[in-house]
Amino acid sequence: MVRPILAYGAPGLRQPTREVSRDTPGLQQLINDMWQTLDNAGGVGLAAPQIGQALRMFLVDNREAVYHIRKVFINASIVEYSSTVCTEEEGCLSIPGFAVPVTRPDSITIRYQDEIFQTMTATFHGMAARIIQHEYDHVEGILYLDRLPSLSRTLLRRKLQEISRGRFRPSYPMQFPLRS
Repeated sequence: MVRPILAYGAPGLRQPTREVSRDTPGLQQLINDMWQTLDNAGGVGLAAPQIGQALRMFLVDNREAVYHIRKVFINASIVEYSSTVCTEEEGCLSIPGFAVPVTRPDSITIRYQDEIFQTMTATFHGMAARIIQHEYDHVEGILYLDRLPSLSRTLLRRKLQEISRGRFRPSYPMQFPLRS
């Protein structure tokens, strides 16, 4: 089932998340719903908080890359960041309609559980590392806008208010926190 994605300004995007266990009710259905939601929106990543679930889980599908990954990350923890960084345009399904340059480490090493709860440790580079960091931020209650200089955030304020009021409607279902 495709679920609505929370828009910028929704409190659920900033709430603390809790660990996922094998006993989390409806976990497999939630994973299936998240994949359907991500595919429907045409995104490359989706975190559980973006659909109102305060869980430490996210999906990544960088289908455009040479090294294609389509993975579920549960209870992830980034254990190492590279010292080299790269600045690239970044967008977000919860903040539709624009992308801004964000600087992030080029590579990361992350420890996580897959959907059958096998613990894995892997290193990712380039676009995969960027997407994973973006989604990991979501489970930490951080938005990519938080990584911008304060002047940049100030300049975006009006556009962000329009998004939170539902004045920008993407092609996928969204839940808006404010009414016009």
